[in-house]
Amino acid sequence: MSGGDVVQLRVRYPEVDRMGVAHHANHFIWFEIGRTELMRARGVTYRRLEDDGIFLPVIEASCAYHAPARYDDLLRVRTRIEGATAVRITFEYRVESEADGRLLATGTTRHASVDRDGRPRRLPARFQELLA
Repeated sequence: MSGGDVVQLRVRYPEVDRMGVAHHANHFIWFEIGRTELMRARGVTYRRLEDDGIFLPVIEASCAYHAPARYDDLLRVRTRIEGATAVRITFEYRVESEADGRLLATGTTRHASVDRDGRPRRLPARFQELLA
């Protein structure tokens, strides 16, 4: 993975509990950051999709926690497109420690392509090509 496929993040104080461990819900925020930057690196922004009347709501999400992320840790979020059709796209994520490469979490999100009313809508060919 390269370019927009890897995002570097630091675990911030509001993301941790009293023990200094990142709360599990933050991983999905980190996944979203990785997904957004991967798409941007490929020339597709959420703003442009939404301006074109295309929305990509999450229809399924999972995360497996392998080791804790702690306050002030520097992380790498690796994102890749696992699969895509004309109306669905699945992303895979790996959250790693920047310091030692240790795997902290893995996950996936699956998204449907819908219009403003929530009805399925095919991604235009130009976006399919960029995301392929």
